[in-house]
Amino acid sequence: MWLLAAVALAGCGAPQEPAKRYSMEGEILALDPATHQATIKHGKIGDWMDPMTMPYTVKPDSEFAKLHVGDHIQATVVVQDPAHWVTGVNVRGSAAPAK
Repeated sequence: MWLLAAVALAGCGAPQEPAKRYSMEGEILALDPATHQATIKHGKIGDWMDPMTMPYTVKPDSEFAKLHVGDHIQATVVVQDPAHWVTGVNVRGSAAPAK
């Protein structure tokens, strides 16, 4: 009985650290509606990440619905290890429509 309680408590671990928030500016290169992921080419994100291109989950669904390929955005990246996602999206401009 004691062993079971010890194993259960060990799984609880330390309290989760609060989420960190960073400002992000970038361009939407691709969208995946099935996973609500946007591939974003972005500049440096605070002390968390150097400039690169990678997919980000966008939350909530209403934020993802705003996006179009070619949009230039300003947003917030929320980091709560091991997860991270984009929210608070403001579309700053869009690529010219193809002719």
